[in-house]
Amino acid sequence: MTLIKDIINQNKRLSNISKIISELSKETQIEAYLVGGCVRDLMLNPTEDAIDVDIMVEGDGIAFAEMLAQKINVNKIVPFKKFATVKIPYNEFEIEIASARLETYDKSSRSPSKVIMSNIQDDLLRRDFTINAMAISLNEQNFGEFFDPFNGMEDLKNKILKTPLDPDTTFSDDPLRMMRASYFASKLSLGIDKACLDSIKNNAERISIVSQERITNELFKILGTKKPSIGLDILQQSGLMTFIFPEISVMYGLDQSNEYHHKDIFYHTLEVVDNAAKLSEKLDLRLAALVHDIAKPKTRRLSKSKGYTFYGHDDVGARMLKDISKSMKFSSSTRDYIVKLTALHLRPISLAKKNVTDSAIRRLIVDAGEEIDDLMKLCRADITTKNPKNITKYLGNFDRVEKRMNEVIEIDKLKAFQSPVRGDEIMKMFDLPPGKEVGKIKTMVEDAIINGEIKNDYSSAISFLDQIKHQKK
Repeated sequence: MTLIKDIINQNKRLSNISKIISELSKETQIEAYLVGGCVRDLMLNPTEDAIDVDIMVEGDGIAFAEMLAQKINVNKIVPFKKFATVKIPYNEFEIEIASARLETYDKSSRSPSKVIMSNIQDDLLRRDFTINAMAISLNEQNFGEFFDPFNGMEDLKNKILKTPLDPDTTFSDDPLRMMRASYFASKLSLGIDKACLDSIKNNAERISIVSQERITNELFKILGTKKPSIGLDILQQSGLMTFIFPEISVMYGLDQSNEYHHKDIFYHTLEVVDNAAKLSEKLDLRLAALVHDIAKPKTRRLSKSKGYTFYGHDDVGARMLKDISKSMKFSSSTRDYIVKLTALHLRPISLAKKNVTDSAIRRLIVDAGEEIDDLMKLCRADITTKNPKNITKYLGNFDRVEKRMNEVIEIDKLKAFQSPVRGDEIMKMFDLPPGKEVGKIKTMVEDAIINGEIKNDYSSAISFLDQIKHQKK
């Protein structure tokens, strides 16, 4: 066994809490270990402060957690008694404590049907991947001793993802682990062992027993990695995407003819997601990049003169995403965001090809609202041509559009644009009942503001209404 006290000591966060846990272990005669992702991340980057602390104890994890919480002055812990697990919200990081255990599963559920308290060897055996099946002793007699029964460190160095047990058993027990394979491959730039990948292909349909909330959460974790395309491509190649996100899966293998884009719709989309990830850490923007062309398979037509066309895919896609958001359990704010960006993603491209007028710029700013900056990032990410000259040309066009945006003096007001006059004021002024005519007059005021004919304020709007009223007499 290898002693790695020095590695623990390099990490201030882990060093401090490990000493406290070691002292408690001695007091209670309960053996405690650092385990799982905590150990993996520590071995990859000893000084990384973002590491959360995962502890496994050979005994009553809940009782151990209660005593630890007292020592570190945490008043409230979050126990999960069924799984003998506790979360302790401690300062800026979280401590998770679990009892060493073996688990058995029913084929209809990913939740264990039976949990048996056990020891460190059995606990590591039940873990998802070898790189997460490593442990470090926090016990006084062998503090820092490294346990790696499945050669996880070697797999980490060789950048390969394997399961401790036969992969069919690992993935059948908990099908969400198949998505987690894509996540770890994407997060850590790992390849997936052939036997492991073949098993995912064979078990892909079992992902259907996992709740949609957990699937969506894992998808967002993949989108949150530095290069999401790695994990997304594995989802597709393994057959998981068919069950997880069929509207994305059907993009695979479909050609497109477009000066801006990669030839294949699916791989164009993956490249857009990676480009968006370089521009922003915002998960909703990365999701918008994934779904912005969601309607291309539905709207794809072959023209003799133009090749493949996708007329209306922006509008059709926006409408599709309302139903997709419901089935995928996206939040209402995420739904509204991706619907808006999908509906508008062609507008800046269209403006970039034309002589940009102030009224067109104002209209785009009003329609995009607070998402205007993210919309422009999505449009930049959408350029996936392999021609360097074209990339320079297209990005230059967007620079020109953004420059004109910044020249519009009222940009901040336009982002949160609302008509200066309300419907009830129009009804009173024109002696009208509620109805379409009121809406038409209100739209005339809004158009006049956006076209620069009048100022964006109450008095200018009232004066404009007076003119309309006079004309109607």
